[in-house]
Amino acid sequence: MVLPSSILLRHEDDEPGRAHVTDEGAATMQARLKSSGSPEVTQAIQQLYKVIASAGVDSRLLTLVHLRTSQINGCSPCVFASVQAGKRDGETDQRLHSVAAWRETPFFTDEERAALALTEAATRIQDGAPGVTDEIWEGVAGVLSEGELNAVILEIALTNFFNRINHTIREQAGKTW
Repeated sequence: MVLPSSILLRHEDDEPGRAHVTDEGAATMQARLKSSGSPEVTQAIQQLYKVIASAGVDSRLLTLVHLRTSQINGCSPCVFASVQAGKRDGETDQRLHSVAAWRETPFFTDEERAALALTEAATRIQDGAPGVTDEIWEGVAGVLSEGELNAVILEIALTNFFNRINHTIREQAGKTW
């Protein structure tokens, strides 16, 4: 559905007097920082990704986790990067487009469904959210080894970390790191 440029879209978390409004005619948001941070931070993050990769979890599963976390948090650069990584790893458009509605589609394995349930529960920890329930934990622990589970949890945590940084500095989609 294409909306006319005169229609303004309000976000559900808009407060009176503090509306976040989307307008097609508005100027593009600009990133607040130009540098990528210190080399020490980059090296530490690279080491964490090496740990994740060494656990033997299929990179496509990790991409689905990264994508779903980023969708929940509304992080456009990470959604963009997830889709690019997924395509590079042979993921189908059908599955990438369906991640947001994974429960209602037949395209995901039991392992992927368990990891996506964990992803959502671990990411949605706002006031009143139940977090990772015993049912979710048992479901994912039943299909992933302890090492794989640790890697998925670390992927969720790192993605949330980057989503928050990108949101804070207004990083734009389309940038490659």
